[in-house]
Amino acid sequence: MIRLATFKDISELEKLLALSVRGLSKEHYTTFQIESSLKYIFGIDTQLISDCTYYVVEIDQMIVGCGGWSMRNTLYGGDQHKELMDPLLDPKTDAARIRAFFVHPDYARRGIGRQIMRICEAEAKKCGFSNIELGATLPGIPLYKAMGFSEVENIVEFLPDGEKLELVKMIKVIS
Repeated sequence: MIRLATFKDISELEKLLALSVRGLSKEHYTTFQIESSLKYIFGIDTQLISDCTYYVVEIDQMIVGCGGWSMRNTLYGGDQHKELMDPLLDPKTDAARIRAFFVHPDYARRGIGRQIMRICEAEAKKCGFSNIELGATLPGIPLYKAMGFSEVENIVEFLPDGEKLELVKMIKVIS
């Protein structure tokens, strides 16, 4: 079942996020990079929940996947990584953001990310956006390429503890 995330889901989403990053990133990032990214970048962006643009997938009453889209400027990162101001984007000139996709490692590669992405694309399109973009982690790139995204920029995020995390900015036309 796919539904909108609520503030009551935050505790379970935080656990899912950590399991996902630790379980699915270990072939691409070091343990130090993973732990640093969990501390400084990856977390719940509560604005997505407030905006009703964040979705969860439940199987047997357990959240096994999440992801969303945004009409705001932030490309990636949880509340701990964002600027205080997160202005709205203009659908005529800006791309909507695909944000915070995480899947439980035991449920990876079963179409959960694709299901959420289809909803996000449709909702962004309803709101007038013709392009979407995201900041992909290295393990996410194959899914996003398979769904029609193109790589446009390599990003190196320098973290406060000296670690760095490689990400890739990707875009897709949805009109």
